[in-house]
Amino acid sequence: MESKANLIKRRLKEANGILASCRLCGHRCGVNRLKGEIGKCGAAPDIEVASYCPHHGEEPFLSGEKGSGTVFFSKCTMKCVYCQNWEISQGGNHIVGAGRDLPLHEIMLNLQSQGCHNINLVTPTHFMPQILQELKIAFEKGLEIPIVYNTNGYDSLELLKILDGIIDVYMPDFKYYDDEKAAKYSNAENYVETAKAGIKEMFRQVGNLRFDENEIAVRGLLVRHLVLPNGISDSKKAVKYLSTISRELWISIMSQYSPQNRAGEYEELNRPLHPEEYWEAVKAAQDLKMENYLIQELESRKELLPDFKRENPFLP
Repeated sequence: MESKANLIKRRLKEANGILASCRLCGHRCGVNRLKGEIGKCGAAPDIEVASYCPHHGEEPFLSGEKGSGTVFFSKCTMKCVYCQNWEISQGGNHIVGAGRDLPLHEIMLNLQSQGCHNINLVTPTHFMPQILQELKIAFEKGLEIPIVYNTNGYDSLELLKILDGIIDVYMPDFKYYDDEKAAKYSNAENYVETAKAGIKEMFRQVGNLRFDENEIAVRGLLVRHLVLPNGISDSKKAVKYLSTISRELWISIMSQYSPQNRAGEYEELNRPLHPEEYWEAVKAAQDLKMENYLIQELESRKELLPDFKRENPFLP
């Protein structure tokens, strides 16, 4: 079986070609990122690591006992007005500067040495060709734990096909089932078809989740769906679509919404969820006989809110 390092080596030229006329996400800006041109994500040519840490607040089969080795990247391909990570996705570059002292491959090896169960790449889409180069070095130097691709769901098929055989666990969001809402609240045109096509491709590559003897996910697809107030996320339609992929598909139905960033500018978003809104989304999964779905306590909106001014954003 071909090593991941060799697989990346063969695909780097194609990945960099996408970067030269940027088509990494649904925007397909076409700018030459290799020459420093800036597209809608706002990212420069070099990787910008905002923070990294063992994260104990992810889904239980990712965090386990020793945490998910989470690497947060600055900037984002979407501009969600309610983003809880807005400090790094929209508010600036490095907040703590955690990535300045180490190259990314050393960060990943460091997280592995701390016992983390996986490397969790958070919003990596706009830096993925550069991340692949660092992953190649990390694999050559002994990185062995699974790679989690933690994305907003706005990835191009061209990019995802390059990642086939490299990513172990895909964890996309499925935020909306209405393009007008996606454009209004996240500045993401054609989001629905982009996310649907991407999720299908991810499932083709890795299938349903599989676990090791310690119940840690080692391969497969988990889709996150954040329930938004006033039906903005169209949860019933979103869950129904996911059920057509597989009734065994794992879905994380998330209740942690709170009005962050610019959500206060929108009356329909300027409040936490009502319990009945969340349980309506859960009932949709039950009615469709989905076999694997995770639920959150409504209090999670307070417990899981990060502060990127801290070295570990999730510690008090």
